[in-house]
Amino acid sequence: MKTACVLATILASAAAFAPASVSNIRSTSLAASEFENEAGVLPPVGFFDPAKLSSGISQERFDSFRLAELKHGRVCMMAILGYVATETYHFPGDLYPGTPFASIPTGYAAIAAVPLLGWLQIIWTVGIIETTGNLGTYDIGFLDLTPEEYFKRQTQELQHGRLAMLAFLELARHDTQTLAGNDNGLDHLISGLPFIY
Repeated sequence: MKTACVLATILASAAAFAPASVSNIRSTSLAASEFENEAGVLPPVGFFDPAKLSSGISQERFDSFRLAELKHGRVCMMAILGYVATETYHFPGDLYPGTPFASIPTGYAAIAAVPLLGWLQIIWTVGIIETTGNLGTYDIGFLDLTPEEYFKRQTQELQHGRLAMLAFLELARHDTQTLAGNDNGLDHLISGLPFIY
């Protein structure tokens, strides 16, 4: 009896590690979407749209949603790099006369340290880029990829952007908690990476 129980337990636990069939990927929504084959759809979740934002929309509308997701992902990837870089390095010299780069705090606290004219420059520059729609047309930097490899790279970029959006939200949450005095005695923003200090 004891041997039968042990054998049954071993077989049951082994079934938990059996590979799942990925040939039948289903959507997380109740009905399959017409966007199941777009870039960014990965097993085992499939096309993830629990709020049904893509139901009944045109391909152009879906493409605008995807472009916004891609843009936000790229911005968050740069924001994560900015968080990590300013924790470890500051440019030499002055940001403006009398204020060295090293005196600007990192993270959320830097918002108050940037003067009004600096914010106006940032907003003006972003506005010009958003209005014109591009930063220029260049003949270099394009990769010669097969359509399959290009699709794979698009999915990778979307996944990295999604992860960066979550990571930025966590860094911003942690940073604002630290500014509010809930830092638990930690003297650095990125306390999980002690090797960078």
